[in-house]
This record gives sequence, structure tokens and C-alpha cells, in this order.
Amino acid sequence: MGWTLTDNLDSYLAAAGEFLRSRPVQHTVHLSVAETLRARGSSAFGETPPLFGWWNPPGGEVSAALLQTPPLPLLLTGLPEGSAQALAEAIKAGGTRLPGVNASAGDAAAFAAAWTGVTGGSATEFRHDRLYRLARLEPPEPGPPGAARVADHGDRDLLESWFTAFAEEIGEMPARRGAVDERLSYGGLTLWEEDGAAVSLAGLNRRCAGTVRVGPVYTPPELRRRGYAGAVTAAVSQAALDGGADDVVLFTDVANPASNLVYQRLGYRPVEDRVVLTFSG
Repeated sequence: MGWTLTDNLDSYLAAAGEFLRSRPVQHTVHLSVAETLRARGSSAFGETPPLFGWWNPPGGEVSAALLQTPPLPLLLTGLPEGSAQALAEAIKAGGTRLPGVNASAGDAAAFAAAWTGVTGGSATEFRHDRLYRLARLEPPEPGPPGAARVADHGDRDLLESWFTAFAEEIGEMPARRGAVDERLSYGGLTLWEEDGAAVSLAGLNRRCAGTVRVGPVYTPPELRRRGYAGAVTAAVSQAALDGGADDVVLFTDVANPASNLVYQRLGYRPVEDRVVLTFSG
């Protein structure tokens, strides 16, 4: 069969759901995005329908999957050998314009070579991410003054401004419309407060296949290097475990050594690296 592409979430989950759930840590973003779409509808990430796909070789089982929620990059699981060219051709034939790809370094390079070959464009590395999994939570001792509090709708304006500041800082588009309200609907945002003032933020994505992903984590620049980010991350990590998570994971930018060190001190250990390549032309 090769690649099957669709804009139908139910078809995608029926075909590729078991494969995605077989490695919930590595497939955390695929699973959480699909869960958000299931809960919030196909327009949760924008008006343009998402693209889904899976690789099903003749006589075999699904062994790769993809999704893209425009205008974000194509998100790939591991690619079977020799499948990148067929995927690029199938997406191009379907008329989809891709802004980039998010995958392991080798798979991202393979797909980028195939995609630029069929489109005549070019690819540039935008970011290098590292996926961490919590081994054993080690809260900071001593921690900073203050305490964690689950955010509510009264914090909405502050949260919206911090989501925007976070996106600007990492060079990404602002959070989609309704992202803050969605997180608030299930208690997915936590603030660290000192003397009644919010000083740091950490979020939790919905639990999918037993895995919860932490993010975003944001502290305003003027309040950094005081331990707030580590404390609020430890708080949401513990909340995820208390809520029944089998695994707690998060992504960091490899170019930010400070955040990587903070998470390692909390007990997070590297799982795999991914790169985001942007396409032009």
C-alpha cells in the first residue's frame, strides 16, 4: 500500500492509532495533537484541515505515521527505509504546501532532500530539540520562595501575554486562538507565585496512552535565575504522576543549556533528539 494520506481523524486513528500508542513517549506530540483535535474539533489548530498519513507496506503493519496542522511543520515518526521519496511525491501530488518538517535528524534530512527535489526549494535548520523522560522526580532543595497554584480564568490575560512572549522568544508563531482556554478547561496550566504575584508558568498536555507532556515552561526574563522554572516544573511533574501518568516527558531546545541542566537536575533523562527544518521556494 505505501503511504495513505487523509484529512479524516477517525480514519487516521483507526489505521495508525495502535502504532502510535506502541511508543507513547516518542509519539507524544502525535498523540496529544490527535487528542486535542478529537476533543476540540478539526479547526482546533486553524481553519485549514489537518493532514494525516501512515505507511502500510504490502502485507505488513503500519510502521510510520505523520500529521500536519497548518501552518506548522510536518511531524513525522521514524521513517521506514526508502519511504521518504514516496511521501514527498504523495504530499506534492495532493497539493499541500509544507513550511517544514519535524523529525529525527536522519529522517528530517531524508525527507527534506526528497521534498526539495520535487519542489525545487531549499531547507534550513530552524531548531534542534531534545526529548526528555522523567526517571525519578527530584524537586529542587531548597526551592525558591512561593508555591504552585493551578491557574484559572481570572489569570487569562496574564497567560495569553506569557504564551505570546514564549512564542516570540523561541521564534515560533503565537499560540493558536483558544489555546489558553483549552488548557484552562482541564487544569492544564500552573503558576508559581511569590507573595501573591505570578512569577513563572508551566503547562501540561492531556494524558495520552499513559503519557503526559510538560510545556510550555516560561518565566519572564527579569525573574529568571531564581529557581522558579525548576520549582513550577517539578510541581506539574508531580501533578502528572499523581494524576496517574505512567510517563512524564518534555522537550527542550538543545541550544539552551540552562534549561537542559534544570530538567536534568529534576530527574529528566534524554530519550531522543529531533530537528525542525524550514522549507523555502
